[in-house]
Amino acid sequence: MRNTTKITAAVLAAGALTLGLTGCSSADDENLVVAATSVPHAEILGFVKDELAAKEDLKLEVKEFTDYTTINTATQDGQVDANFFQHKPYLDDFNKKNKTTIVPLVTVHLEPLGLFSKKADSIADLKDGATVAVPNDTTNEARALRLLEQNGLIKLKPGTGAEATPKDIAENPKNLKIKEVEAAQTPRVLGEVDAAVINGNYAVEAKLSPKKDSIALESAENNPYGNFLAVKKGDENDEQVKKLAKLLSSPEVKKFIEDTYDGSVIPAV
Repeated sequence: MRNTTKITAAVLAAGALTLGLTGCSSADDENLVVAATSVPHAEILGFVKDELAAKEDLKLEVKEFTDYTTINTATQDGQVDANFFQHKPYLDDFNKKNKTTIVPLVTVHLEPLGLFSKKADSIADLKDGATVAVPNDTTNEARALRLLEQNGLIKLKPGTGAEATPKDIAENPKNLKIKEVEAAQTPRVLGEVDAAVINGNYAVEAKLSPKKDSIALESAENNPYGNFLAVKKGDENDEQVKKLAKLLSSPEVKKFIEDTYDGSVIPAV
């Protein structure tokens, strides 16, 4: 399964889709090449590479992506061997829409979704007609709307599931205007809207603390949105993959997450 084909940067006009690479590009067939978004995924993998990989004789190469959409495709196509960035509802939706066969291996952490605002200090301070930005990908948009519902801002139609959109809002007492944007852009539009629901990794990357800075935060209890290491179906038993899965489940990684992210990222182990 080893394939260390160099991935070149790509920018698409609609949405500035950019691919950034880190790590040492290598033709060494023994390298395990893992795609990840920067924070916290690539940072966690960097800790594993620097502090833990040698004891398992694991040669780890990390390639950073700045968006979600191309990582599973790169994994399916063999441009990388594994990825670390997503939760199960997102993967299920992606596999269904793209006919890919990516499978999860080991859950590493949870990034609680938060509602942030530069104009309101609390939920109660949000004004009538406020504009709230939410991620526009299927599962994270539904997740964001659930967060708004759990905090009394909206009410969704009965039976609404993991593909909820603003069209499924049944009650909207504050007449909120929902602005759908690409997930990576939510921190960047925060100053332009009254509030924004931001994925934990993008919040931390933007120097926002979900634990300290949000006016509403997703609960970790019984949360299905844990982030995991994933591979293309058939690669689950690759020895290098199994070594990485073991290290990502280790007490050392748990401590690194706790020490580094102060509750903004919660270890699953």
